[in-house]
Amino acid sequence: MNSDRIKKGVSRAPHRSLLYALGLDEEDIKKPIIGIANAANDIIPGHKHLDLICEEVKNGIYSAGGTPVAFSTIGVCDGIAMGHEGMRYSLASREIIADSIEIMARAHQFDGLVLIPNCDKIVPGMLMAALRLNIPTIIVSGGPMLAGRHEGQALNLQNIFEAVGAVNAGKMTEEELKELEQLACPGVGSCSGMFTANSMNCLTEVMGLALPGNGTVPAVFAARKRLAKQSGRKIMELVSKDIRPLDIFTEKSIENALTVDMALGCSTNTVLHLPAIAHEAGLDLDLQLINKLSKKVPHICSLAPAGAHHIEDLYYAGGIEGVMKVLGDGGLLHLDEITVTGKTIRENLQEVKDIDYNVIRPLDNPYHKEGGLAVLSGNIAPDGAVVKQAAVAEEMLIHEGPARVFKGEEAASEAISSGKIKPGDVVVITHEGPRGGPGMREMLAPTATLVGMGLDDSVALITDGRFSGATRGAAIGHVSPEAVSGGPIGIIKEGDIIYINIPERKLELKISDEELAERLQNYKPEPVEKTGYLNRYARNVLSADKGAVVK
Repeated sequence: MNSDRIKKGVSRAPHRSLLYALGLDEEDIKKPIIGIANAANDIIPGHKHLDLICEEVKNGIYSAGGTPVAFSTIGVCDGIAMGHEGMRYSLASREIIADSIEIMARAHQFDGLVLIPNCDKIVPGMLMAALRLNIPTIIVSGGPMLAGRHEGQALNLQNIFEAVGAVNAGKMTEEELKELEQLACPGVGSCSGMFTANSMNCLTEVMGLALPGNGTVPAVFAARKRLAKQSGRKIMELVSKDIRPLDIFTEKSIENALTVDMALGCSTNTVLHLPAIAHEAGLDLDLQLINKLSKKVPHICSLAPAGAHHIEDLYYAGGIEGVMKVLGDGGLLHLDEITVTGKTIRENLQEVKDIDYNVIRPLDNPYHKEGGLAVLSGNIAPDGAVVKQAAVAEEMLIHEGPARVFKGEEAASEAISSGKIKPGDVVVITHEGPRGGPGMREMLAPTATLVGMGLDDSVALITDGRFSGATRGAAIGHVSPEAVSGGPIGIIKEGDIIYINIPERKLELKISDEELAERLQNYKPEPVEKTGYLNRYARNVLSADKGAVVK
């Protein structure tokens, strides 16, 4: 066992003395020591209850003959950080989360790990650590929030961001907004739509690194506590059998994750996180694989922000296993991959019985014939850009219009809110990439304001930054290379005509090759001037098409 290095032999008497100081006895010390990375805190609604999940994990570990030791990690609530300087720290926190888990696991020689995340960057950060460390590991999330309710209609955080735009447009009163804001988030859990947190928790289950139910069992259900306890027991089996993350996570696992991603219409942030996770396993994820799978995998679940259903509806409909059953029966998944259950995906899916086809549609009756995401390229984005095509209005799949150029989110948001953006415009937001932001801020405020003002079916938005999983509309992000790295998005001028063709995967600036070359030759990106952690991050982070990993 790894932990023998801190507890066996005469030379380890001082180490054992410190373990006794924790209240452990001789029998506890002899057992496998399992580290629990618990991301609980009092500021993120998705994490407020994680101490309860952690206690159940401990109970499972104790009952299966292990000794659990919990430690903490940081986390950022993207909703609370949205629209101001705080969002610069969200993506950047992913690396600190991965690094801190590595530090704790290596320094204390844990025999196994249970990782308890729930929200946006915490999930991928923990997955990155799992693959980097490659000791027996299982993930169990805190689960999704239930949807709110107002006059018989489901409600979520996205609706509140969009309601701000409605107030600005005079379509809603501030009193009505106040009523809605108190109803949208009824309790703990990751926000209730197929936003980034739930997208990543669902894909963790698909990749086989979490037990079935990880992505969809609601946070407040007793079944979530049982899942945590079962995960605690299961880690002991993984330690005993020496089943490690790199035994589970393979190129086929990545393809399975992207396949389910297409079927669910997940957040565009998955395109940022999956390459970073693959990088930790020594694998490369070519973004063109997304287009290949998108062409053959239909969009069979329409969840918020694009659809009316929420994660709780998917849970009752059969969960992620229900989705995988439909895809697997259609020959779209690799079914012989091992999972943390100790069984293959094929064996796990034999337990699936009831599927609600009103929520999880059959392959021959999808919401869209193509998958939820698309990667665009062209002279604006030589290395690619990402759009959630399942959330784009039909009339905006092909669009041509004048560029309205803004440096940074704040300037764009002010222009949108004050009515300066007109139907047909293409809003261009630069200097929001991983280096240029720095931190590649999510920009739900401008997209939600466009929706709230009724402009999502006539205005497009492109940026070298990124969007919240709650974003809908013709919002194209991750434009690479970014402006600060000399990318062509930085040389777009006010009034330039931009052509978007999502079905053909094109994103073009309609100027001559000669003018494009001249502009690029004369373009001198402004240096990023930041202090502290963001300064170090900006100097070392790679581009969005590389997963924004840090060198």
